[in-house]
This record gives sequence, C-alpha cells and structure tokens, in this order.
Amino acid sequence: MFEKISSKLHARSPEVAQRVIELAVEIAREGREGRRIGTLFTVGDAETVLRHSRPLILDPIATHPEQLRSIWNTDLRGTLKELAQLDGAFIFNDDGVVVAASRYLDATAFELPMGLGSRHLAAASISKVTQASSIVVSESAIVRIFEDGSLVGDIIPELWLMNRERVVSKGRRSQRVRRMTYTTEQKSFST
Repeated sequence: MFEKISSKLHARSPEVAQRVIELAVEIAREGREGRRIGTLFTVGDAETVLRHSRPLILDPIATHPEQLRSIWNTDLRGTLKELAQLDGAFIFNDDGVVVAASRYLDATAFELPMGLGSRHLAAASISKVTQASSIVVSESAIVRIFEDGSLVGDIIPELWLMNRERVVSKGRRSQRVRRMTYTTEQKSFST
C-alpha cells in the first residue's frame, strides 16, 4: 500500500514520509485518552512551509536538540502523539526532523471532496504552494495524503496494518497471500 502512495510523492526521502505516515496511522487508530483526534504533518520543503505558516502558540518543540526531534528517535513518537492534541501542524524537514509544531498553515480556497474540513483544506493548500507532502489524520480515523494540492491516498488504519504486519505466535505460523496475512495452526497438510 505504501508503495502505491509513495510513487505519487516527490519527497526527497521516502523513508521519512513512510515513518510519518506510520505515525499518522498510529494516531488515527489509537486516538488519545479514549477519544479520536485529528492532526496534520508536512514532510519536506520545511523552509517554504514555515514561510506559509505562523505559530498558533509557543512552539513546544523549538528549543529541543535536533537529535531529539528526529523521526528516527523512538522517544519522539509518544511526544508527538501527546502534542497532536494541540491545534496546528507539525513541520518535518527532508531529514525527518520536526522543525516546528502547532503551526497555522495559510490556506486558500480550494475544491475538495465532500466531507473534508479545514485541516484537509490547509493540507491541500500547503502541498500546492510548496514541494511538501501533507499527511492528515482525520477525527474520523482516516489518514489522507496530499501532494501538489491533490488527494493522492486514503488510508484506513486497520487495512494498512493488516497489509503491513505479520502475526507470529507460538504454535502458529503466518502466511502472506495476495498481500494479506492470515494465521493458522501449524499442521501438516497439502494444498
């Protein structure tokens, strides 16, 4: 599934885009404190995104060392999940470092599919005026990706996870069939 979406992205680092999308899927699936939340991430072209945005509050990320703000830092995931409850976007540079959080993205009038709100409008708009990809976690628990002002992917978290995980437990084996995983008791049989 990621391969189909990533082929439409012009991110300098597909690995960074994939990590941010995985984080977005986790947020959509888990929510926070028993409720669904929405948030927005941009990946790439951070300087231009910053020029087309402004802080909503004092940036909770700004003063931390760069190595702590990297998407490759496993401790950052929990922090971003907590901060996702705040309004505004997270801005990632091409190297996977969060350069700003809680940003209001400038948005212009834009034609969007029915049912998409202001967060989606901001994502589509910023991806149109910059070289950034935008990843939106909707409060309806769907992740949407925008590129060049267009919606390039919808991710339903449960389907994404089914497609990406292999479940292996004692006494069971896992097989991948047509990109779907199923688990069976280990028995000898021929097909």
